[in-house]
Amino acid sequence: MASQVNLEQLSQQYTKLQSDLSDLVRARQKLETQFQENKIVKEEFDRLDDDAKIYKLVGPVLLPQDNSEANLNVDKRIEFITGDIARVEEKIQQHQKDLENIQSILVNAQTA
Repeated sequence: MASQVNLEQLSQQYTKLQSDLSDLVRARQKLETQFQENKIVKEEFDRLDDDAKIYKLVGPVLLPQDNSEANLNVDKRIEFITGDIARVEEKIQQHQKDLENIQSILVNAQTA
């Protein structure tokens, strides 16, 4: 009976980890999209002349922004997103290891 309860707990834990892993993968995809968008913006900025006018959308208003400030903001966003991607990747790898461990325990318990 105790082993049955333990199997149920492991099974529930496995299901939760799968759900969490799916959420992490979705978060990773969202971050990758943001990274690609910011990379495109950076490439566009690199093509502009130094005296080109850059505007930033703030609410419903376009406000002029300094060229170097706009570049710095995009660089910082890219740096921040890259860090977030690395953290999410770490979590994904840990969840995958945990899932493999629980799966092996479940398989061993079911064959015993």
